[in-house]
Amino acid sequence: MYTKKIYFSGGKTCELQEIFRDVPGVVNVLVGTVAAKNVRSYVEPEPQTVENISAIEIEFNPKRRDISVLMDVLFNALNPYVENNLGVYYSSGEDEPQVELHLNFIANRGKEPVVSRACITVNDPNIDKVVRKCFVRVGRLTNFVAAPEDEQNLLQKHPELSTDIDLTKLKTSLRF
Repeated sequence: MYTKKIYFSGGKTCELQEIFRDVPGVVNVLVGTVAAKNVRSYVEPEPQTVENISAIEIEFNPKRRDISVLMDVLFNALNPYVENNLGVYYSSGEDEPQVELHLNFIANRGKEPVVSRACITVNDPNIDKVVRKCFVRVGRLTNFVAAPEDEQNLLQKHPELSTDIDLTKLKTSLRF
C-alpha cells in the first residue's frame, strides 16, 4: 500500500495523536520532534528554521484521505488564529502546493475578495486589510525523530490524564 506522511505541531501531541489515530485512511501516528527550514509564517515575513518542535507524524493512504481533510481535522482541534505553536510540515515537494493552497484559504478567510480587471474575484494574499491573523507555520521538513515507545499512545495507556481538548465531543463532530 502506498502511503504519505505529514507532520503537525501545536497543542499537546498526545491529544493530537489520539485525534488522528481514528481518522479513516490514517495508517499510523507517531509522537516526536521535527526540524524544518525555510518555515514561513503568515505573521512573520522572514523565513525561519525551527528545531526540536514537538509534533506528530501522520502516515496516511492518499487514496483514502486527502491532506486537506487532515488539516481540517487539525484546525477543528486547534484554532489557527491563536498563537499556539501550530505548524504544518511536509516531507514531499508534491504536497507543497496543496498545503499552501489550504493555508492561504485559512489565512484569507473573512477578507474581502479582490476583483481583477477581468472581473474575476480572487483572494489576494498580499491585501493589506487583515481581519484575523493566521498563526500557522508551514515549511519543508528536514528531520523527524520519533519519541521513545513509552511516550507513544500516552492517552491510551493513561486514560485518566486530563486534556485541553474535549476529545469525545471533537470525534463525534467529525464525520467521515
